[in-house]
Amino acid sequence: RPASVGLAGQQPVDITRYLLARGVLGASIAPDGKTVAFSDRVTGEPQLWTVNASGGWATQLSFGSGISDFHWKPDGTGLLITRDTDGDEREGYYLLTADGTQESEVLPASDAYRSFGMFSADGEQFIYASTERNGRDFDLYVYDFRDQSSRRIYEANFGFFAQAWQPGGALVLVDETRGEDANDVHLLNVDTGVMTPLFTPDVAAYHGSYQWTPDGRGFYMASNQDRDRAALAFYDLASGQLRYLETPSGVVEEVALSHDGRYLAWVVNNEGVSQLAVRDLKDNRDITVPTMPRGVLRISFARSANALQLTVRAPKIPGDVLVWNLEKNDIKRAFRSNLAGINPAVLVEPESLRYPARDGELLHGFLYRPKVTSPGTSAPVVVRVHGGPTSQARPVYRAQTQYLVNKGVAVFDVNVRGSTGFGKRFSRLDNQEKRLDSVRDLVDTVDFLSTQPGIDTERAGVMGGSYGGYMVNAVLGEYPDVFAVGASFVGVSNWVRALEEASPGLKASDRIEYGDIREQKWKDFYLDNSPINNAHRIKVPLFVEHGVNDPRDPVQESDSIVRTVRDGGGEVTYLRFPDEGHGIAKQENLVTFNRQLSEFLERHLLERDSLDSNKPEAQ
Repeated sequence: RPASVGLAGQQPVDITRYLLARGVLGASIAPDGKTVAFSDRVTGEPQLWTVNASGGWATQLSFGSGISDFHWKPDGTGLLITRDTDGDEREGYYLLTADGTQESEVLPASDAYRSFGMFSADGEQFIYASTERNGRDFDLYVYDFRDQSSRRIYEANFGFFAQAWQPGGALVLVDETRGEDANDVHLLNVDTGVMTPLFTPDVAAYHGSYQWTPDGRGFYMASNQDRDRAALAFYDLASGQLRYLETPSGVVEEVALSHDGRYLAWVVNNEGVSQLAVRDLKDNRDITVPTMPRGVLRISFARSANALQLTVRAPKIPGDVLVWNLEKNDIKRAFRSNLAGINPAVLVEPESLRYPARDGELLHGFLYRPKVTSPGTSAPVVVRVHGGPTSQARPVYRAQTQYLVNKGVAVFDVNVRGSTGFGKRFSRLDNQEKRLDSVRDLVDTVDFLSTQPGIDTERAGVMGGSYGGYMVNAVLGEYPDVFAVGASFVGVSNWVRALEEASPGLKASDRIEYGDIREQKWKDFYLDNSPINNAHRIKVPLFVEHGVNDPRDPVQESDSIVRTVRDGGGEVTYLRFPDEGHGIAKQENLVTFNRQLSEFLERHLLERDSLDSNKPEAQ
């Protein structure tokens, strides 16, 4: 097989080493800007840690079952953490003191799905959405710590989610789901329960990353209302006017405002790469920002200090956290990624490539090329399809990608039509009846890759999770001669069942993205256009993974396609985790999954003789 590149001066390593390279899973700066809370899987499951904003030794705060989310109380005395059960996404809420010594139950886990909103300014209350009433609709509730009770303040239909509480006031900005890439916006008075529509455009639009001014007179946000790409906007409550402040060629995706209203920061997504901008509103000048790696940024200000948290991810950075004190113009690294001894020189930066589909639509992807191959040979390639579909392939560290590239397999992280980051027109090109156009894009992607030097598309694989898993199932059956191997994770095989049994949060958006499955028109469409119909045509080796507790795509979706392919004589490796959901949270399971997946891909793409083997593998 092609020469491998592993650790500096050592033999090639097992993929476990790449999995041990770690960064933060999520991070949040404390209200006073002096501490950063973050989640990390180093102990085996995601747990909560804190570290000084200037860096230093981190302290673990949560233990036992892993957490799924966390939020600082406004006074910084504690954090609200959430936990589900083995990936079922039905979370209980718990209050943890800032030193981790005391934990108390706030809302026990139940059959209801919940979505945390935010705390009130005094921290005595918080607002959240829950399906408690009927199991489908996300009503809005306020929890009061003083009497430890919840009261329903708004009875909803489908998906309503609280986003930002007016400082010192009773108004809360609420998103109403309107498809996967759009939302209407309402103002909810938490005292009266009155909901007032704010943005309900005829053409569905995205609004988000809301930042109220300290006086509550208006808010900054990212929006693509009446335009294709999201820009930086301000809405004035008194006049009812929406005004665009910055309209870059890329997509504004994050906005942050300092507690005193002086500093405004925003992030622009340029074909997947983040660009930071910061403005001093008091002096009306743009601030020179530090040079950032070519990757993805997340930003947030401390609640009561002019400290800007920057979470940085890039192909060689699994997840760093920086804290920028804007008043002192001082930047500290609170958390540094650990590459587990891997020489960063062997990690590959991708090429950003644009190319046309057969109908002329421009597609996009990041190509990770092996640095070392045998002279005169070409590398096999794996096309990686993101989930969503309203998501985006971006240049971040992925253990499986870097491992494969260092083994001599190229990886193409593709953005087919329907991906975000390229405007709302592009993200809606796969809606409803146009669903299969994005599947066809994968065929055109292979055609494009065949023109790239050093890429062997006769040995092309395709892999993806969630919606990407659907894409794998679909393309292998619809176009059985394009790929030599496929790997599908938590993917859909029967759209009728998947849409009927999806979790409530998905049902709220699925009606627009896919069509309302309660209507016979759409039931008939998906009966005819589900991957299970062509699964008997899949003859290439297939790798499948699914968590039994998946609330988004029922595990029966993978059970069915595995059974159908095997019944047709196809070869399938199936990992069915009893303690996972729509994703893999536990480190032990991640190791098992990635080891078997990498061995599967290497065997079928690097060892050519095995392509002719029809011997089925044991589950």
